[in-house]
Amino acid sequence: MKTSELREKTAEQLVELEGQLRDQLIRLSVLKATQRSTNTAQFGVVRREIARIKTIARERELGVDGKKA
Repeated sequence: MKTSELREKTAEQLVELEGQLRDQLIRLSVLKATQRSTNTAQFGVVRREIARIKTIARERELGVDGKKA
């Protein structure tokens, strides 16, 4: 999901999405542990998505615009 799409979501939606992504990360970890994971690059994608959500939440907390100049 693009950062601009994430910025349009409410705080509650971001929290819910973060929870879903964390669940997905756990599922990927289980698949990796049982050696059934085929797409290990997905770990990085999910982690980056969680980081984007946390960054946007923190920007809102601090009152920062977050848009590039």
